Amino acid sequence: MRISEINRKTNETDISLKLNIDGTGKSNINSGCGFLDHMLTLLSKHARFDLDVTCKGDCEVDFHHTTEDIGIVLGQALKEALGDMKGINRYGSMILPMDEALIMSAVDISGRPLLSYDLEIPALKVGDFDTELCEEFFISLVRNAKITLHINQISGKNSHHIIEGAFKSVARSLKEAVAIDKDFANEIPSTKGVL
Repeated sequence: MRISEINRKTNETDISLKLNIDGTGKSNINSGCGFLDHMLTLLSKHARFDLDVTCKGDCEVDFHHTTEDIGIVLGQALKEALGDMKGINRYGSMILPMDEALIMSAVDISGRPLLSYDLEIPALKVGDFDTELCEEFFISLVRNAKITLHINQISGKNSHHIIEGAFKSVARSLKEAVAIDKDFANEIPSTKGVL
């Protein structure tokens, strides 16, 4: 089992996170932000990752530090759980419809952190969640997991649908990328011999 458990405490957040990338999609999420809980639950379900997250953050300020720091810790956990990365597919992609929204994502577990983010979210907030924090989450995830991630909006007008489509699409791309290809179970998927 590829599992990681990380605790991170700063003056702004106190986070405990457990990740099993060979799970079944079970989650227990308590970030202090209902919309973020919803997105992390979707990510867990569609990636088939077991994910437990507890965060005590400075939500009286806003959800910026909570969202960013959960992205950091999830990225660290993903990198740790992948270990030497032998046998992984490495690449994954998904074009995902969410009602009128259509979102494409592609991931390369490359060791090179890069986010290409092209979502046009019309509303400034969904519930009490600032929609600009969607990008902050993925930036933190990418930097700490050391992956390349592209997220592109093909269509969409509803802010909730666009963000939900992005989380589901990324989850499905990650599910494909971290899966073990049995034909190459003892090989690093790179001519360099490392990722």
